[in-house]
Amino acid sequence: MDASITSLTLETKSMRSDIAGFQSIVTGLEQRMGSLEAQANVSQERDQDLFYLRSKLTDMEDRSRRDNILLLGIPENEEGKDMQAFLSSTLPKLTSLDYDLPNFNGHIE
Repeated sequence: MDASITSLTLETKSMRSDIAGFQSIVTGLEQRMGSLEAQANVSQERDQDLFYLRSKLTDMEDRSRRDNILLLGIPENEEGKDMQAFLSSTLPKLTSLDYDLPNFNGHIE
């Protein structure tokens, strides 16, 4: 009987040691899980920011194209620095119509 008690005591100590090891593993996993959840939240916020910035960029690109006009058959940079004077002289020649162009800001780079 004394041998069986000793055996049970040794087995209990071994189980306690195993449980302590498992507890430290679980604690480490919980810490890693918390870290991963925090990183996932940051990643989700960055994804939302990226989506917003892409939408904003698309909107800005679309707005910048609204007033652009492509005139086919006229060589590039033919207009020089004064777009209004160029259009006032060229459009009547091309279309045989008289145009009265309002003042506008033509930005030439």
